[in-house]
Order: sequence, then structure tokens, then C-alpha cells
Amino acid sequence: MNIRANILLRVYLAFGLIVLFALAVVLRLGQVQFVQGHKWRAMADSLSTKYLPVEATRGNIYSNDGSLLATSVPEYELHMDMFAGGIADDKIFNEKVDSLAIKLAGIFQDKSAKDYSRMLRKGRADSARYLLIRRKVSYSDLKTVRTFPLYNVGKFSGGLIAVQQNKRILPFQALAARTIGYKNANVKNGVGLEGAYTNYINGETGKRLMQRIAGGVYVPVNDEEEVAPKDGADIISTIDVNMQDLVQNALEKQLIATKADHGTAILMEVETGEIRAVANFSKVEEGIYKEKFNYAIAGNQDPGSTFKLASYMALLEDKLVDTNTMIGTGYYQIPGKLITDSHPVVTSVTVKRAFEESSNAAIAKLINMHYGADPIKFTDHLYDWHLNEKMGLQIPGEAMPVVKNPKTNKSWGKMTLPQMAYGYEMQLTPLKMLSFYNAVANNGKYIAPIFVKEIRRLGNPIEQFKARVINEKICSDETLSKMRKMLEGVVTEGSGKQIVYNPLYKIAGKTGTAQVADANKGYKANRQYQASFVGYFPADKPKYSMIVVINDPKGAYYGALVSGPVFREIADRIYASDMQMYNDVPTRLVGNTGNPPTKAGQSKATQKVYKAFGFKPLFASKSEYYNTIDTSAGTIFQENSERKGVMPNVSGMGLKDALYLLGNAGLKTRVSGSGKVIRQSVQAGVKVSKGLLVDIQLD
Repeated sequence: MNIRANILLRVYLAFGLIVLFALAVVLRLGQVQFVQGHKWRAMADSLSTKYLPVEATRGNIYSNDGSLLATSVPEYELHMDMFAGGIADDKIFNEKVDSLAIKLAGIFQDKSAKDYSRMLRKGRADSARYLLIRRKVSYSDLKTVRTFPLYNVGKFSGGLIAVQQNKRILPFQALAARTIGYKNANVKNGVGLEGAYTNYINGETGKRLMQRIAGGVYVPVNDEEEVAPKDGADIISTIDVNMQDLVQNALEKQLIATKADHGTAILMEVETGEIRAVANFSKVEEGIYKEKFNYAIAGNQDPGSTFKLASYMALLEDKLVDTNTMIGTGYYQIPGKLITDSHPVVTSVTVKRAFEESSNAAIAKLINMHYGADPIKFTDHLYDWHLNEKMGLQIPGEAMPVVKNPKTNKSWGKMTLPQMAYGYEMQLTPLKMLSFYNAVANNGKYIAPIFVKEIRRLGNPIEQFKARVINEKICSDETLSKMRKMLEGVVTEGSGKQIVYNPLYKIAGKTGTAQVADANKGYKANRQYQASFVGYFPADKPKYSMIVVINDPKGAYYGALVSGPVFREIADRIYASDMQMYNDVPTRLVGNTGNPPTKAGQSKATQKVYKAFGFKPLFASKSEYYNTIDTSAGTIFQENSERKGVMPNVSGMGLKDALYLLGNAGLKTRVSGSGKVIRQSVQAGVKVSKGLLVDIQLD
């Protein structure tokens, strides 16, 4: 054999071996894929496991009175392993699949029994290990589903896989919905209390071992979590459910009646700063209003005449005017603008009267006359009162106030100061304005409102909150007293008299009407107005402060006519339901005001009755029974100790106690009359023998 033939033989041999090896590989792959495929896929699935997070149950949000405002309820997503142990047998599956389909169609009513049967059979044919049956299934429905055919063949062998998810619900639905807020993937920090306290409410995520099956779907390996989640903490809000319902209904009713664009109402407890109710409504269509935006904390607008409180307070505090100082009303000309009162009458009135009638011309003239040469002196007051700062609320979204300053604002002009005097050229939220009025009601203490008073875990407080003091004293007691009288005068003599005044209790407050500027066309485009009323009640002992703001009402737009009725309705209802406010009937003591007369008898029972009535015990005694002596000083107690062979003193006792003592002494008793013992036939203290007959007379 020559060299060439030898080489070719070797090449052919090598090539043949390679071909044989390739054929062997192909045959082996075919065997693995088609003959042993099910075995190896199952093994691969068993090795494709990892820990996935298990969402904790979010904590609840409660109202001030313990009502549930927001909670999480379990909701389930139902899947089915079509080859679970109990239903792997085709015979069992085929016998019961139609019965299961009928049951599923009956409980969910989203598909026909035929459709369910077709879906289940197709899942079986596709070897589905995680077939979706139904989303959003309640716990009660899940309990029922577990009893259905196929699913009831064994605890874990019926093929049913229930994946728990937590659904957030509001038991009172729209009540305080915007304040409660929400948290979802589309909003980074959440909204309202749900967003602000999400770190507390969320709890701690657990872990569950999950197995990847065909299709890249992960299913639980075990029925229980490997690391159980830790439920979130509960939030105790300051909201009162009944007050919230009242405020929402009153505001919504007026918005519908006036065909307004939107509105807000806030009720606040004066001393604590706790928000008892807050309502925000926006028009979605004619006659339909929903909570879409939190105007209370984010609705920055010109406050209008309600701001006059700050203007007059500055004047009084600097002693530039007094309440009886005379000032002209009607009109006031400034460069570029004629300031006109709503009902212009050229006359001269006191400062107090100008405030009560809400004269724009008067306050513009007063502020311009006294601060025009040095406007920073006026704005310093506003900055000292922190009206230019956020209040640091517990819920997100607070708008930044805009209060101009001649040093920093390039837009400051000759019109700025006089227009600021009656609430223009600035931006304040309704809650900011309410908090300032609340300071007047709270003896000058300016506090930041709070929405949450406590955080609890497993019923135990872990954090408590109180209102932060912004300004300990906004003005002197003298100024404060004058401003309170002026605010009361608005309701008794001024712009709020016809609507807000109630003869049964005192209300103090201020009306406000502001023209709202269009974002692009200014004030002269479409004339839109903001009507407001802010104040507190009862004025002589303030307990609640409140603001009502209604934007773009159709027809009448003055604060007293539009917002005043809402304020009055809410205040009247709260006053009528709070006995501490209206039950001022003086206490009158009639007759003997000492300890009340009482029957003689068992000492423990007597002390219990006295304690229930709030009387202090006269003395400590070990004696089981008392006797009583009525004197002009009240009732005196004497110890009555039992002694063998001695007649007990039953005088003053009721029949039950008298018979008990006489029976213990071994005496026979004959009774006449009713009431308490006034006479006994054998004198107390005399030696007696058993069986002696004793007559007792009761009256």
C-alpha cells in the first residue's frame, strides 16, 4: 500500500468515527428530549427555586373615635396544577372536571360551565402546572371553592393553588378618602396618610420559597412562608367619622346648589390642633362632585378679605390705630387702581365697623397710610407670624405660601402693599388661613395642625404626636382681645349677621370674597370668585375652628351668602350634639348638702353606695355593720359589733339586715310595718338567751 492510500484510509476511518459519534449524540439527545423529557424537566424545575418576597398585611387607619377608615383584606388569585398528585390519574380528572366546571361557573358567573370545562381540559392537554382560574377571589369564596370536585381530594393534592394578595379597602368609602389617601406603583411617595406613613403601615416583607415551572412561572414550594411577614402598624388619625360625614354632606350640598367648580371645608379642634374633618370636592360633571385634589393643603390662592385679620392685627399691635379710630370707606384711589368696596358708600366709620363690614377701601388706606413709607415693617409682621413658611404637615402635598417682601420680590410695586392689605398679591392655602384664625381662638398660640395622633403596633402605642407650636404668642393680649371682639362683631353686626348669626351661641369669624385670576389672562378674563368664611365657635370659649372655601360659584359669590350657610350648618349640628358646649344649666343644691341620710346596715354595702355617689368615707372601720344617727351636720356612723348573748342594735336597719343579726343571735322575731326599724322590744346591749321573742316595728 502506497503512502497516499494509507493516508486516505486513515482520513475515511476518522471521518466515519466522527459521523458515528454524531449519530450517537443525536440519538442520545432524542432519547433525553422525547423519552426521558418529562423526568429531566421535572428535575430541572425542582432545581429552579428561589426566595421571593411575601407582602405584609398593611396596618389599619382608624378615626379618632376608633372607627376603621382603611384596612387590608385578603384577596386571592386562584391557579391550578393540572397534574397534582390527587388528580394525576386521567380517570379521576375526566370523571370530575365537568362537575368542577359547573361549580366554578355557578360561584363566579363570569363564564359558562362549558367554557370552564373547555379551559380546564385544554390546560390538562397543555400540561399546565399553574393554570389561572380566577383573580380577585374573596376569602369566603375561597373556602367554598376548596369544597368543589377535584379540589377536595386531599389537603394539598387537589391541584388548587391560592396565592394571597392584600386588597386595601375604605369601609366608609368616600368619607375622608383624600385625607386617607392611597399608595400605588404610579405614585412615588403615595397620597395622604397612606403615603406619609407608608413605612409604618407597610410592615416587614416576608420570604417564600418559589419554584419555577414551565413557562417561567413561579409557584410556592410550601403552603406556608419560610419567613413570615410582619404586619404593619396601625395609624390613629384625628378624624371624627360623624363630623367628617357632616362636613362632607354640608359642603357637597352647597356646591351642587351654587354649581361651583370646587370647594373645601376644614374643621379643627382649637386647643390641640387636631383636624376633625376635611372635605375636598371637585366638579366632575353637572351635579356630581368627587374628591380628586386636596385643596385644603395644596390649593394656594389669594385669600381675599379673610386676610384682613392679619392686617388689622399688625395695625393694632403697632398701636397705629384703635378700634374706635375713624376711617373713610367706599373708595380709595392708588396709582393705577381704584379700590372699591363691594357695596360702596362714602362714609366715615370706626376701625371696628370697617372690619365688620369688610371694607377694602378702609384697610387699603390704613395700611398704605401707616406702612407706605416703610412697607417692610408690615411684611415683617407677616414673616414673624411665619405666614410665608410651610407648616410641616404630617401628610405630603403642602403648597409653599407666597407672601411678598419689598426686599426680595422684584414684582413689588406701588399697588402691592395696599392690595396685600385685603388679601391679594399673595398665595395661602385654606389650612394656612384657618391655622392663623385658630391662633386667635387659642389665646395667641399658633400651632401646626395634625392629622395623626398615635401609631400603634399590636395595640400598644409606639409613637404619639402633638401639635408643633409655630409661634407661642402671635400678639399681645390687648390686641388679641380687640381682634376677638371684632371677629364676633362680624357675625353679630357685620357681613355675617344675616347668615351665620345664631342667638343660642356665639360665633366669631370673617367673610371673604376674592376674585380669582386666570392663569393666562389675569383677573379680567372670566370673572371667577372665591367665597370663604373662617372662624371659631363658641366664641366665648372656643372649641372648634373652621374654614369653608367655595370656588367659582354661579350667581351669588359673596363669602357670607355662599360659604356662610355651610359654616352655620356644621357649627349648629356640632353645637347641638356636644353637651359640654351647650349644657350650661347652673347646678343648684337643694336641702341638706352634707352626706345623705342612709339606713343602718352592712358596712361594705354602705361604703360602696357612698363611693358611687362620690362621698368620701367618714372613717375607716373593721366592723361588719354600721348604725346611723341623723344630725344637722349629716349622717354619723356608729360601729355595730356582734357579741354573743347580747341584744344587737337593729334600729335604722332594713328588714333584711335586722333579721340577719337577730337570727345570728338566736332570737325569734315578730315584724310589723315596712321601711326601716324604728323600735325594738328588747333594748340593745341587754343580755338575752336563745329563742327569746323580739318585736320590731318598721316605718
